[in-house]
Amino acid sequence: MQELYPLSFNTIYKDKIWGGQKIKTVLGKDFGNLPNCGETWEISGVPGNVSIVSNGSLKGTSLVDLIESYKDRLMGKKVWNTFGNTFPLLVKFIDANDDLSIQVHPDDQLAKKRHNSFGKTEMWYIFQADKGAKLNAGFRESISPEIYLEHLRKGNIMDILNWVDVYDDDVFFLPAGRVHSIGKGCLLAEIQQTSDVTYRIYDFERKDDQGNTRELHTEEALDAIDYKAYDEYKSLYEKKINEVVRLVTCNYFETNLLHCDKSIKRDYSAPDSFKIVVCMQGSMHLQWSGNTMLVEKGMSVLIPAEIDEVTFTPNGMFKMLESYIP
Repeated sequence: MQELYPLSFNTIYKDKIWGGQKIKTVLGKDFGNLPNCGETWEISGVPGNVSIVSNGSLKGTSLVDLIESYKDRLMGKKVWNTFGNTFPLLVKFIDANDDLSIQVHPDDQLAKKRHNSFGKTEMWYIFQADKGAKLNAGFRESISPEIYLEHLRKGNIMDILNWVDVYDDDVFFLPAGRVHSIGKGCLLAEIQQTSDVTYRIYDFERKDDQGNTRELHTEEALDAIDYKAYDEYKSLYEKKINEVVRLVTCNYFETNLLHCDKSIKRDYSAPDSFKIVVCMQGSMHLQWSGNTMLVEKGMSVLIPAEIDEVTFTPNGMFKMLESYIP
């Protein structure tokens, strides 16, 4: 069987009622005849939305078929033993030209019971934020389910939500159970568990082009919500150049930031996992085993577990996210 190599994939574009044009104008990704694009799914094993390889000798192969063929060589022994043929992460870009619905995701236990699915813990890296952009993460103060329901039924749910001003390069970690919403003017990268289970709590009474409101999941959300308030919702980190900066560590993924203007070598022998890199700024050459691949802004690349050393060589300044299963 052939040697594996870093894999890029065809982007999956999603037309959303709240989507805009930044996927094209900022990221340079052409979503064709869609009126707007709210999300791109960059690397996905979600049934019905499985990524297809776009480069090299495996071009045209689905991610699911790759996993079935290469198993732990692609995934890593520990990851393969845990997840089998299910790819455990989903990588997206999200462009909010309008406020997204207020929503929450169930944890693993609840999602398994109700949907035979993983839960959904996720993180956001703010690629670009318009002046005055905000997002919701959690509650302003700890509340009870009864107080929550009272506000929801009276139509003033917004009064108890925690809204945060958003700036370029901000990071937010959103464990399952945390009520959240991406506000108008945010373009972000999202790393999450492989799950498409979302409970929509409130949608500003918006109607689609047929005049219909979107379904709400009031009862389902009640058991999923974490009603506690926390001191800090933004993930604080020290911005450094030419160093690996840890952004998020959780049971489901670790994500680092690399912001470099010179070559940086990464030893990937320790995490028994595939690696995903998402290029946020500039471009760079990804080098491995005497081979080179150009990675440009907006690209996401899956580095197989069996490749345990790579070098990133920038063309000027580049910035990328690096994620793997701990």
